[in-house]
Amino acid sequence: MKLYDLVLSGNCYKVRLFAALTGIDLELIPVDLAAGEHHTPSFTALNPFQEVPVLVDGKTALRDSQAILVYLAGQLRDRTWWPEDPTSQAEIVQWLCIAASEVRDGPNAARLIRKFGYDLAIERALLVTQRLLPLLDQHLSTHEWFAIGHPTIADCALFPYLALAHEGGIDLAPFPSLTGWLDRVRALPKFTPMPGIRG
Repeated sequence: MKLYDLVLSGNCYKVRLFAALTGIDLELIPVDLAAGEHHTPSFTALNPFQEVPVLVDGKTALRDSQAILVYLAGQLRDRTWWPEDPTSQAEIVQWLCIAASEVRDGPNAARLIRKFGYDLAIERALLVTQRLLPLLDQHLSTHEWFAIGHPTIADCALFPYLALAHEGGIDLAPFPSLTGWLDRVRALPKFTPMPGIRG
């Protein structure tokens, strides 16, 4: 399987992290966004939205990190990361949606603005973050993991941009349950870091 990848992308890191934790072998294909490689015809044929990550497995090409996590976890013999029963799947998808919406629009957007100079509204990013973080911390005050009592792809989807919140000027110190969960993810066997996230 090939992963079209950007080292500093939290969305790409979600996939690399899950692959590392579960022993999935991925061939990483770096995509130079600064040089516009994501706008080339060959890449656009893989993903018309011209974004990374993209996973290619034979004739299957998938965009969106959450969809890729579901696909990879569904291939595993060990289904603890993505159980087959609909109740567990629905609970996990609730958190995948948070990763793709509130976390994207809050901590991720703040990082894009402050680290990479994106022309986004910092006030909105901070408002979303200020609402989000207490909710996550409250949930984690009574749950060790986000969904179904053990690590799942929900934790992989949420981890990167929360762990990178400091790059957006966001202080997680007031949220001890959230920071405790970040430490639990880092302590998982075969955990792999990325720039900005310590091992």
